[in-house]
Amino acid sequence: MIEWLFVPAAYLIGSISSAIIICRLMGLPDPREQGSGNPGATNVMRIGGKKAAAITLFGDLLKGLLPVYVAKVVGVPVELLVLTGIAAFMGHLYPIFFKFEGGKGVATSIGVLLGFSWALGGAFVGTWLLIYKLGKISSLSALCASVLSPIYAWFILGDIWIVGASVFMMVLLLWRHKSNIQRLIKGEE
Repeated sequence: MIEWLFVPAAYLIGSISSAIIICRLMGLPDPREQGSGNPGATNVMRIGGKKAAAITLFGDLLKGLLPVYVAKVVGVPVELLVLTGIAAFMGHLYPIFFKFEGGKGVATSIGVLLGFSWALGGAFVGTWLLIYKLGKISSLSALCASVLSPIYAWFILGDIWIVGASVFMMVLLLWRHKSNIQRLIKGEE
């Protein structure tokens, strides 16, 4: 029964905003009030540079990876492992500590996928890097990798629960990137 504590703990860990904390520690403006207004690594890059963005990216990735990895090591059932990952992801999107105004979820979803399987997370990152190298558009890279992640989950793990989690995160990533998608369609991104 204590295993179910992984889910609320993962949500609380996901709710820690790396972007806001890093910006405060580095004396940068609040990312929710500058640039795109999104508390994520891409916006931190705009307002604070590569170092601040890299630290933010690492923090966001870790908060997806650690709860899932620990739950996996403890040996929770796959259903609970998936709920733990989704809770961390939802914490990033809708953080209780920051008025439920979170980031778009790319780095945290990568962390969750890495927690499920290094190969699965690696496939996402590899796709992101390839698309970025070809087009130099971060949002397009994230969207392409996200759309392919359920397919990767099926072929790498073959577990319907993890495929379902990948689909869930993909749908929310697409939703959170709707303004980026509109700009991509118009050629403005």
